[in-house]
Amino acid sequence: MRSVIVTLILVVLALVVGVIALGLGDYSVAPARVVAALTGGGNRFEHLVVVEWRLPRVLMALLLGAALGAAGAIFQSITRNPLGSPDIIGFNSGAYTGALVVILVAGQVGYVSRAVGALVGGIVCALVVYLLAFRRGVRGFRFIIVGISVSAMLEAVNAWLIQKADLSQAMSVATWGAGSLNGVTWSQAGPAAVVICVLVPFVLVAGRRLELLDLGDDVASALGVRVESTRLALIVLGIALIAVPAAVAGPIAFVSLAAPHLARRLVRGSGAMLLPAAAMGALLLVLADTVGQHAFGDKQLPVGVVTVSIGGAYLLWLLAWEGRRM
Repeated sequence: MRSVIVTLILVVLALVVGVIALGLGDYSVAPARVVAALTGGGNRFEHLVVVEWRLPRVLMALLLGAALGAAGAIFQSITRNPLGSPDIIGFNSGAYTGALVVILVAGQVGYVSRAVGALVGGIVCALVVYLLAFRRGVRGFRFIIVGISVSAMLEAVNAWLIQKADLSQAMSVATWGAGSLNGVTWSQAGPAAVVICVLVPFVLVAGRRLELLDLGDDVASALGVRVESTRLALIVLGIALIAVPAAVAGPIAFVSLAAPHLARRLVRGSGAMLLPAAAMGALLLVLADTVGQHAFGDKQLPVGVVTVSIGGAYLLWLLAWEGRRM
């Protein structure tokens, strides 16, 4: 019951921040007028500003944050380690590498091409990490260590690809690679929202599977769960959840690390906590994007820069907290 209440509160907070964000900018719109524009009221200019110009970005911040939060919960549950998030393990780097290959090598700059490249890159990275970490099953600590090593190599590959690109491509990819929602339109937001909605039923099913895996491999196997095939399917689902944000906004770090851990602390429970983690991820990303847009005057920061700045401090705190527990 507490999990449901926490999830609802986080969803409400995320929506409130989203409404506030829709009203901020050179043309300010009061929250009441924002709601009116969203429900079909208000004047034509307010509808244009709120619905056509600002809503795609805010909607993507909410949905992509939820996807990152759920992905982080899946990987932290699989590895049974709060550091087992896709940005630490290296799956974000794999998705980014796939997108870079599509853009810089194949010359395909379209949104769908980026999405396919990010998905394939993430899956290939996950399979490599899984196979290298597999020794009569996969253990969380070994999985994380192998993932960190693969991530380091992929970062070098990414830097080499950008260095070899021409200047205009390199500048465009570098901006996108910082994790930015600037310029997101309905042509990008619509398909991404559809994909995330399609993944929602799989996430709900995954929650039950993760609860069984949290009991331990032996117990889960005794209950009829095919442990390794289930774990591999969950990894693919997690990769799909991070591929969508990578295609739309580039790699956004630390949301998938922080959201599940913060959600568990609020719920005061253990386990995957997929829905609370998704709600927390939505709140964190829409808040970070709003701060990056409006907290520094005329200068806007990519949302990835804000999440890295906050996430770095959070990671230090988490490492210190884990150290005190040992």
